Amino acid sequence: MTDVYLYDAVRTPRGKARPDGGLAELTPQELVRQQAAALTARCGDFVPDALLLGCVTQSGAQGGHMAMLAKLHAELPDTTATHSINNYCASGLSAIGQAVAKVASGEANCILAGGVESMSGTPFLSDRAAFYKNDELPPRARFVPPVLAADRLANAEGITRADLDAVALASQEKASATDTDAALQQSRIATGPLSGEECIRPQTTAESLAAAPPAFGELQQQYAGALEGATFAPLHSIAHAPPVCDGAGLALVGGAGLGPPPRARVVAFAESGGDPVASLTAGFAAMDKALARAGLALGDIDRIEFVEAFAVTIAKFLRDRDADPARVNVSGGHLAKGHPMGASGAILTSTLLDALDACGGRYGLVVLTGAMGVGAAMVVERVA
Repeated sequence: MTDVYLYDAVRTPRGKARPDGGLAELTPQELVRQQAAALTARCGDFVPDALLLGCVTQSGAQGGHMAMLAKLHAELPDTTATHSINNYCASGLSAIGQAVAKVASGEANCILAGGVESMSGTPFLSDRAAFYKNDELPPRARFVPPVLAADRLANAEGITRADLDAVALASQEKASATDTDAALQQSRIATGPLSGEECIRPQTTAESLAAAPPAFGELQQQYAGALEGATFAPLHSIAHAPPVCDGAGLALVGGAGLGPPPRARVVAFAESGGDPVASLTAGFAAMDKALARAGLALGDIDRIEFVEAFAVTIAKFLRDRDADPARVNVSGGHLAKGHPMGASGAILTSTLLDALDACGGRYGLVVLTGAMGVGAAMVVERVA
């Protein structure tokens, strides 16, 4: 198996998912085109064998084969194969993982991989899948909204409201402190009118977090069948959920000798399913598989980007795993900056490369975990 490299990875700032949001007037294919153009400007000309693109809500503006639309809009070569991938919140990292596998096997030598989600134009669940309301399925196979799953998981794990407040505050404080840090934002590409993150709430305080009421308790009644009548204390407020937003990220993945110097070598990639009842935990299993394949422990990792899908995920990670908090989400996470679902894995990959470069570290880890038991993780080694 050949070595596989991340030659570069770029991302948009994240714009609020509302009509006047900073990226709302740009189509999803335009978000991707601008990232592809940025990679060309940074890496020189390349001919991609494929464009692999994560996108969760594949309807409306994101329907009709999103990767194909982006390829045509970006004027990539006709020979570029395309794949649109929906693996919920792990989609963008799953796309990069599939690119790694194709290059490692010799099937391809140069691939653009990442994700996009324009939630201002294509809101979550707007594809109206029958699955979302199918009461004929066995209860554990029925759809449970991620935020309801987050409340259920927090109760099952004994994670308190104070724990959720602490990680939400840390995310906001780190994001506010680093939004103009050139080293940590070197791969964030000004897109449309946005040059910085739009969703950060710098006014957040411990007091404002403690005062915010739980926001999602009524969902327990709506999904009583899937929960089999179980009830639990509502814990997550709006501040403990990542803002819905628009964004895109793209990586140039290839074998040795592609042209420009690579930024990192992919050491290991893994995906895992998980118990849908213990939703949002499959990323932990994927992380363990990736670390085992790499022959590394968390203590060996210099920088970690662990998705803040909801406050419970990062709180559980920091509580249960032997990871130095100073190495985790050093520029803030999704709770502050937002979660453009299909793009998040690619955005965090780009963020990880910046964080590794900024500290001169060797190993980095990115972890995505999503609803209904999806997870992906990747270990990289910085090329000094």
